[in-house]
Amino acid sequence: MTLSQVTPKNKATLITTSEQALNVARELAQVFRTTSAQRDRQRELPFKPLEALFASGLGAITVPAAFGGAAVPTAVLAKVISLLSEADAAIGQIPQNHFYALEVLRVNGSEAQQQRFYQEVLAGVHLGNALAEFSSPAAHHRFTSVLAKGDAYQLNGRKFYATGALFADRIPAAARDAEGKEQLVFVPRFQAGVSVIDDWSGFGQRTTGSGTVTFDAVQVNADDIVPFQRAFERPTTVGPFAQIMHAAIDYGIARAAFSDMLNFINTRARPWPDSGVAQANDDPLIIDRVGQLAADLQAAEALLDEAGDAIDFAQKDPQAESVAAASIQVACARAWTTERALEAANLLFELSGTRAALAEHNFDRHWRNARTHTLHDPVRWKYPIIGNYVLNGVLPPRRGTL
Repeated sequence: MTLSQVTPKNKATLITTSEQALNVARELAQVFRTTSAQRDRQRELPFKPLEALFASGLGAITVPAAFGGAAVPTAVLAKVISLLSEADAAIGQIPQNHFYALEVLRVNGSEAQQQRFYQEVLAGVHLGNALAEFSSPAAHHRFTSVLAKGDAYQLNGRKFYATGALFADRIPAAARDAEGKEQLVFVPRFQAGVSVIDDWSGFGQRTTGSGTVTFDAVQVNADDIVPFQRAFERPTTVGPFAQIMHAAIDYGIARAAFSDMLNFINTRARPWPDSGVAQANDDPLIIDRVGQLAADLQAAEALLDEAGDAIDFAQKDPQAESVAAASIQVACARAWTTERALEAANLLFELSGTRAALAEHNFDRHWRNARTHTLHDPVRWKYPIIGNYVLNGVLPPRRGTL
């Protein structure tokens, strides 16, 4: 069976520096922001914005320098994700699985696989995901299989929460082989037997395309199969790398709510009845709440930077202790950004009121997005692991949720 070849919809620009990556992200975010509320309200799937995103070269910014990529620091990647998420939280979440698959490829792929898939991504190929399953008792359990069939392999299974698969060129899918070992299969989106069903109906993150993917006797080449389970059988940064992007998404949602709140207070808000102040922005109670949230958001950005540095250190020296330290740093950032996203969205809702939130500005999307996305690896999982590490020196488990 010949190697599968995938070409992008549009040839991508090459990004070579962190500064360039951040500038491109800011430019795209400015464009995406103008129609974000409309996309959420009408559930307009972001096909064109995502084409622009991957044509811009942002999808390749973590490709190692040895393969022609910019290899930006993890803190820069987190900033890119937060900028996109502040503009449109759904667009910010969709590339998370793309970069996650590239990290699995970096730590577990053969040199030939890295060369082939990195070149596709540099050209603009977008990777989706098909990891989670509804029928499994836990998030890390999978029933999807990839088994030898003649001179190739056959992939069978059904996935859900397949964020980004609807828009992707390849769909990395988690599947178990004949020995029960988990593999990541880089399946071409339009391979025979692949069906992507737009049945995601979440009340937040409405346009992520996080629906169903089915694999019905999909023929797979051995060279499209990258070991997956091995990334958690030894110390690697796959888990914290995945999680820092989720923290960046929550931070972006918090920034969006905060920005809309400031604009509303300064341009549209009226004073509280009998408050004794002429304008809402003179109200000492509002000023206090705004100041507290501003400080909290600055702390969130610092936590993301520190966590990114810890991941970079662990990537260079992936020992049990360095990877554990990175996981804990990221867990701290994730817990903090979870609470800040909910706090900012709640405060915007509280100060703008139901009419402005629901009817006029669609401000409630920030609360819906925060409430939905923060349930991805929820914060209640983080604090016991942080506490056990700090108090008892117990290293966190190696998995994609830490």
